[in-house]
Amino acid sequence: MFTRDSRYAEVPTVPAKDAEGREVTAVKLRPLGQTPGAPVMVQPSDRLDVIAEQCFGDPTQFWHIADANTELDARDLLEPGREIKVPER
Repeated sequence: MFTRDSRYAEVPTVPAKDAEGREVTAVKLRPLGQTPGAPVMVQPSDRLDVIAEQCFGDPTQFWHIADANTELDARDLLEPGREIKVPER
């Protein structure tokens, strides 16, 4: 289902139902530990990929920022004025 180098490659899957009641295969939530990082104040025009580019030099590393924070939906991290954690790399 995932490439060998994906962060999900070793995560178990489980059966689940989609919005229409069909059975699908879902990836179990990955347990995440505390991640040290620096606080960043979200600006109105921010996106996680833009923050990742600024902090890591690589926009595809946005998922590190999502993992360092507690939201299940990464879009919730982008509320202007909110302070989020950007992990150390």
